Amino acid sequence: MTIFIGLLRAVNVGGTGKLPMEELKAMCRDAGFIDPQTYIASGNVVFGTELDPAAAKAALEVRLEAYAGKKVGVIVRTPREMAAVLDNNPFPDGAPNRVLTIFLDTPPPSGALDDVSHQTDERVALGTREIYVHYGEGMARSKLRIPAAKDGTSRNMNTVARLVEMARQRD
Repeated sequence: MTIFIGLLRAVNVGGTGKLPMEELKAMCRDAGFIDPQTYIASGNVVFGTELDPAAAKAALEVRLEAYAGKKVGVIVRTPREMAAVLDNNPFPDGAPNRVLTIFLDTPPPSGALDDVSHQTDERVALGTREIYVHYGEGMARSKLRIPAAKDGTSRNMNTVARLVEMARQRD
């Protein structure tokens, strides 16, 4: 069995895509996932499975689409991959609630930072399959646009750290 961390895109944010976490756990159990555990109501789930990452992603996306009536993107990472996100954070001195990682299915294009617009005090850096953003003064007034991030989903460093901790407790 392999432990994975699933990150749902556009769930329970701004009043859209409401999905009770108990329903998410039920979908995971229906997919054959072992002991799914959710963290906060924004679509984070840690689970065990015999499936490979692509198959686990597909199994969950099928159930989410049936539930929501539209495609809901899922990013799947191993605990090791999530720990690397923490270790490779290019903004380690930033407040963890102001440093976000935008998780992507594939590596960001090499020119991804060239297309960033409306940047003020935010700092942006590319990762392996992530884009890191440090919102210096916070996100509330930010107008930052990162076109390469449109199909991704973001989590702050506090959430990433908690998900790594949850996954490690399962090993």
